[in-house]
Amino acid sequence: MIKFLKDWYQRHFTDPQVVLLAVLLILGFAVVLFAGKILAPLLAAIVIAYLLDGAVVRLEHWKLPRWLASTIVFIIFSILFAAILIWLIPLLSRQLVQFFTEVPNMIGEGQKLLLQLPEKYPDFISDEEVTALISQFRGQVADMGQKVVSTSFASVLNIITVLVYLVLVPVLIFFLLKDKPKILNWAGGFLPRDRGLAMQVWNEMNAKIASYARGKFVEIIIVWVVSYITFTLFNLNYAMLLSVTIGLSVIIPYVGAAAAGIPVLFISYFQFGLSMPMLYVVAAYAVIQFLDGNVLIPVLFSEVVNLHPVAIIAAVLIFGGIWGLWGIFFAIPLATLVQAVLNAWPNDLVETEKITAPAD
Repeated sequence: MIKFLKDWYQRHFTDPQVVLLAVLLILGFAVVLFAGKILAPLLAAIVIAYLLDGAVVRLEHWKLPRWLASTIVFIIFSILFAAILIWLIPLLSRQLVQFFTEVPNMIGEGQKLLLQLPEKYPDFISDEEVTALISQFRGQVADMGQKVVSTSFASVLNIITVLVYLVLVPVLIFFLLKDKPKILNWAGGFLPRDRGLAMQVWNEMNAKIASYARGKFVEIIIVWVVSYITFTLFNLNYAMLLSVTIGLSVIIPYVGAAAAGIPVLFISYFQFGLSMPMLYVVAAYAVIQFLDGNVLIPVLFSEVVNLHPVAIIAAVLIFGGIWGLWGIFFAIPLATLVQAVLNAWPNDLVETEKITAPAD
């Protein structure tokens, strides 16, 4: 066993480039895992600046200097960010509070419906089971409402921290955009000159992560806007809250669409009952999800990633469990990083074929 491990180590870690790649990966994951909370403003600024850099590069192609392109992109970002803070978040907060205010009435209507089940299907469900189900559901809703309220109070108590982040993160974003070449050159000065393997992985990941993240952002906006317009046309309550939820649900592959459909079905039923308007809303949601999966995703993400669905779901579970929402958002790019590392890593089979290949 010791000889096997020794041979494996000599085959893989005697190459300085392999060692450098391994060290960089370990350091990167360690910094995010153990210092993520401390460096949260910096990490958030790096992610946002990375997403905005594509627009800066496009403006540079139009012969604009880097500082001017960065300033234009930062101003547009600041306007959109201010609109979210001033308009969208208060609107979502009001609709969320209104929703929890109406939940008791919804539960009452649902209770009437459930109490009819023992009469229609006495062999499958009893009155006691229905009562226990209703009590459990009420308890879960109450806990959820308390969490929302406690989160609001926590946000009020941490208002100073939030204000600091609101000032610090935009400043970091601007300088990361404007001075990106200088920062990369400075960081590269600490690395060995012989870093071809690490650069191979970086170049592959840079193209794929950039395309995926920006494409996912565009997908969120399109699904959000289309859902909001659709729900508004049907006069569905909480149209903005539902559409934002559906837009963000595209971050989670496969599961997000099903999870976001539950509140749509729930609210449409209690607003319209079992009627044609409810069926129209549900059908419209199904059409949106169909077009997203079969038209929008192929257009935005063609040839960006080539991962098996099992690998994607595993990546969502693993990285989401480690880094929460950011881990879910970047689950596919991080899985692609693993794939790129495996592709670039020296392969025993390839090396054996090279050694045993007959000479010309």
